[in-house]
Amino acid sequence: MTTFAELGVPAEIVKVLAADGKSEAFPIQTDTLPATLDGGDVLGRGRTGSGKTLAFSIPLVAGLAELDVDRVPGAPTGLILAPTRELATQIATAVEPLAKAVGLTVTTIFGGVKQARQEQALGRGVDIVVACPGRLEDLMQQRIVRLDNVEITVIDEADHMADLGFLPGVTRILAATPADGQRMLFSATLDRGVDKLAKRFLDNPTMHSVDEATSPVEAMTHHVFEIEHADKNAMVAELASGTGRRILFTRTKHQARKLAKKLTSDGIPAVDLHGNLSQPQRDRNLKAFGEGGVRVLVATDVAARGVHVDAIELVVHVDPPAEHKAYLHRSGRTARAGNAGDVVTLCLPDQRRDVAGLLGKAAIKVKPVRVRPSSAEVDALVGARAERVEPTPEPARPAGQSRQGAGGGRGRGGANGARRRSGGPRDGRGAQSSRGSGQRGSAQGGSGQRSSGQRSSGQGASSQRGSGQARGGQSRGQQNTQSRGQQRGGGRVRHQAARTA
Repeated sequence: MTTFAELGVPAEIVKVLAADGKSEAFPIQTDTLPATLDGGDVLGRGRTGSGKTLAFSIPLVAGLAELDVDRVPGAPTGLILAPTRELATQIATAVEPLAKAVGLTVTTIFGGVKQARQEQALGRGVDIVVACPGRLEDLMQQRIVRLDNVEITVIDEADHMADLGFLPGVTRILAATPADGQRMLFSATLDRGVDKLAKRFLDNPTMHSVDEATSPVEAMTHHVFEIEHADKNAMVAELASGTGRRILFTRTKHQARKLAKKLTSDGIPAVDLHGNLSQPQRDRNLKAFGEGGVRVLVATDVAARGVHVDAIELVVHVDPPAEHKAYLHRSGRTARAGNAGDVVTLCLPDQRRDVAGLLGKAAIKVKPVRVRPSSAEVDALVGARAERVEPTPEPARPAGQSRQGAGGGRGRGGANGARRRSGGPRDGRGAQSSRGSGQRGSAQGGSGQRSSGQRSSGQGASSQRGSGQARGGQSRGQQNTQSRGQQRGGGRVRHQAARTA
């Protein structure tokens, strides 16, 4: 395999990667780094877990360091757009040690948290911003951040942006960046408008398609367990009882919360991850899962992308997803970076046809097996069982105080209860709302939104308690820019000159 040093990665960054046990590049890194380190635009396609985060983080940091950019308050020079706050946080975690090695700073911008800290970070001056589209546009509207200083832009998981309806917001953001800057776009697929985005904003990009969206992962073993309704709860408990980390996917937030609580009460510590949780609650649960105190994470599809925890040995589709791309992204939480992992899909009698169609579209070939919780196939897969843990009693709450983060679409309080009123996506933007007296919306997507007030980002939004009046959203101005063909020349000459100086 090719080493990062052989690919021309700066020595300071190579040293940081080596300290983290990374000295040899994965295929997507080998194929894209020569072009991106040279300042070229790249359109990369690779499956989840392929190593694409480093594929764009390395040239972003190396390029800004080589350009010797100035740090200007409210005007970052590096920008990474991500569809969810979980993914944004994961990306920032990967970028920060690389940036620190060359004297650059990183911050995140997304909804579901108070804006003040983000304002403070931008006010001090920051080099690289990892952002979700909605909150970033809010801060642009308020003139807290401007993007005319951005030298390098990355759009990660553009296909997920499209699925969530975020591409109009992404388009406006890219239009606010200099047309002569370097741009890298990574996406598992090029449908749903992603191809148009690439055509408009990428300048003669190098195309790298290391893996098809449905490429099977050799180290991932798939199982389909056909079970009866009466056995489902016992089967889930069996699969959750092993000693290694595992993620259990459910279709709804209510089911995720209920299952995590049930497993914990049965002596299998579990935490949930879904859209009804506030950002601090999400961070706390992910930390408990990632640091080993809790081995089971029960999640909705909010965790299917962007959540990377090492050594997840098993993914269980408690409820099969509705479409094959969700299956692949859920399953991609295991067998990452060359590690082995297993994926189990629980299939009830009335789900057999749907599951067969799902796996066919995902190009997964597996023979279903009829099992009971006590079957040898289940025992062999689970392996050694972890010791049961006596659950800690929940502290009593004062009378009248509601539970925060409750699932099932009835959560209240703080950022936990934010919900969207309308049914469809809103140009990639969430909504930041004040709690109106007696107003409720239906829970949809991410954490959902409650009213059409000030916009936020990613899949969720923060909410504020008000006196029944929602804060009016600010109008969005049209960002005007000259065509890429008119501006590319001067800026690209400056960019390449800095690299050859």
